[in-house]
Parts: sequence; structure tokens; C-alpha cells
Amino acid sequence: MKNSVNSVRLIGNAGMNPVVRQFENGSKVANLSLATMEGRKDIQGNWVYNTSWHSLVFRGKQAETVEKMVGKGTKLAIEGKLNHRDYVDKDGQKRYVTEIIVNELLMLGQPKNAGKAEVEKAEEPLPF
Repeated sequence: MKNSVNSVRLIGNAGMNPVVRQFENGSKVANLSLATMEGRKDIQGNWVYNTSWHSLVFRGKQAETVEKMVGKGTKLAIEGKLNHRDYVDKDGQKRYVTEIIVNELLMLGQPKNAGKAEVEKAEEPLPF
């Protein structure tokens, strides 16, 4: 194969709030899990769903955006590349990680805290 492409596209929901690390040089990295769901009908005609979890890595300005705008449950569309790596944990065990290094991010849901001001305003006592 002369040219190969490492590209992943997913649409799903954030399974957690992002975990953001900032380095001495000021750059940031954000990690996030993304849940994708696939449905099918079983032989009785009932829908059966299978959820897959994906580890996402955001760097630089994307990490800052994710930190400010993405919360658990936010619907996202991402494009990136699959990355495999390994490391040795504190117990000396070799661990393997598969993650997606995100290149493109599209938020399909409302940003985190988007409706918070409206809810707070609605709960204020009426002036009469």
C-alpha cells in the first residue's frame, strides 16, 4: 500500500467532564471519554444498544475550548487519528493505551452551563 490514512470520525456524547493538565510552558492537554452507541433490533423486534467508549486527547487551543465548553453529556463530532502507545505503571506492569488524537471538533449540543443562567433566572421570585 503506497499511501495509507489514519483517520477516525466519531459522533457521541462526552462521558465525563474533561481532565485538563497545564504544563510549565502554558500549553494544555485535555482528556475526555466519548460514548458512541449503535442500535439494532433483536429477533423479537426489540431495540438492543451497544455502547463503545473512546479515549480522546485534545491539545493546545482545542484543549482550552474543551475545558470551557464541554461537560459530561455534551454531544460532539470529532475527527482525528488513532494512536497506540504503552507505558509501565507504578506496579511495573506494562499497559497499553489506544486513544484518538483529535484534529477537528464540532460541538453538536449546547456548551456546558449554557442553560444555567436561564434556570437561575426562572427560579428567581416574582416581583409581585
